[in-house]
Amino acid sequence: MPGSRPLGPLLPDWREPPRPDGQVLEGRYARLEKLDAERHAGVLFGAFERRDEVWDYLPYGPFSSASQYHRWVREVAGGDDPLFYAIRDLDTGQYGGVASFLRIAPQMGTIELGHINLSPQMQGSRAATEAFWLMMRWAFDAGYRRFEWKCHALNMPSRRAAQRLGLSYEGVFRQHMIVKGRNRDSAWFAATDTDWPALSEAFSVWLSPANFDADGRQRERLTDLTQLVRVSSDPALGG
Repeated sequence: MPGSRPLGPLLPDWREPPRPDGQVLEGRYARLEKLDAERHAGVLFGAFERRDEVWDYLPYGPFSSASQYHRWVREVAGGDDPLFYAIRDLDTGQYGGVASFLRIAPQMGTIELGHINLSPQMQGSRAATEAFWLMMRWAFDAGYRRFEWKCHALNMPSRRAAQRLGLSYEGVFRQHMIVKGRNRDSAWFAATDTDWPALSEAFSVWLSPANFDADGRQRERLTDLTQLVRVSSDPALGG
């Protein structure tokens, strides 16, 4: 009979969102600027220098010199997918990270956050968390339906970070890639536009100055605020 087969709901109001254009994204603790070799490469290389482990799960790096890193930034900064940002910590005034939008598919309403590289000083900071929130907010405000995070399945800090942000675990793609001559299984996480209102409220609570004491210690953990929004949790993280 016509209409008896399950086909999924129609989306009569769906409109294709715009592609990100590299506009500045600024919050209370972080500012994201489109990556630029002349402006950012030198200070970022200094932030990453002598910390080869920050490149372990990326398909490039480590870089042996500032000029080598500058050349790489110059090559990738002109692209629109991935679209790279430099992350500045507004409390310290220092640039300490890179992240990008990638696998941008406006026709499907999907966009991914990736190429994340944070200096040891920025890891775990309010600026880093807010930077990811700013990118999520831009995507959902623009009309994207799905925001993805994929990482090396052995990269447990990245898996914890994705879950902390409220992204739901969607499984592991086995033998997904070959990176630097090694196998990579990829863990997948995502949030949808139906998750976003509750996630946005959780971030607003966590990022509020009232959530931090005089020494900058959090009163409420973001993981606790986002756990009710996630439709599934990563079993490798113990729940």
